[in-house]
Amino acid sequence: MLKVFSSWSGGKDGCLALYRAKAAGMDVRYLANMVTADGQRSCSHGISAAVIERQAEALGIPIAQCRTTGETYESEFIKLLQDFKRDGIEGGVFGDIDFEPHREWIARVCAGAGVTPHLPLWQEDQAKLLEEFLDAGFTAVVVAVRADLLGKEALGRIVNREFLAYLEGLEKGITPCGEAGEFHTLVIDGPLFQKRLEIIETEKVSRGDHHFLEIHQMELKAREPVGR
Repeated sequence: MLKVFSSWSGGKDGCLALYRAKAAGMDVRYLANMVTADGQRSCSHGISAAVIERQAEALGIPIAQCRTTGETYESEFIKLLQDFKRDGIEGGVFGDIDFEPHREWIARVCAGAGVTPHLPLWQEDQAKLLEEFLDAGFTAVVVAVRADLLGKEALGRIVNREFLAYLEGLEKGITPCGEAGEFHTLVIDGPLFQKRLEIIETEKVSRGDHHFLEIHQMELKAREPVGR
């Protein structure tokens, strides 16, 4: 069985890629999450590092959170992958869909560490991927949006077919999966989860050109039985 890590931001695309990887028989040993130099936030979506830790706990997969700055991001990521390689990891799973510069970056860093990249979602139709995510039984909430495209009212919304219709109605060219960075999500439940995340206390804030859902309190809860 191929031993891999999964590049992890907490969002739906990476989660679907993880889901497909496990369905294909891959042994996902670690989640890899890059965080700010102070260890407080995930670099990719600005989510609290502690929230990502709780999510990994809910999934039951060990997470490696590596501190970095913008200048050292690539070198630190390669070092993390080299650590995985020494632990027997042979490949990495990434949730990218169609952003070619990032695919090239993935190829470069994986080559630098001697591991094989796997992109299960690459160049697939975004609307169909979102349908697959929902049909599988995953639940995600919107935790970050570009302020020039979406208002704070989008924060905290459940990603479902009604949300997709809402995006289509805005006529701003927002892609169904937000692959161009229009919005970011946090997956809180689904078939990969041993427990679900219940968000209890939040605050909507703005930083730079984004609005964020700050999660101040959350708890792990037993999952509802399938079919209920």
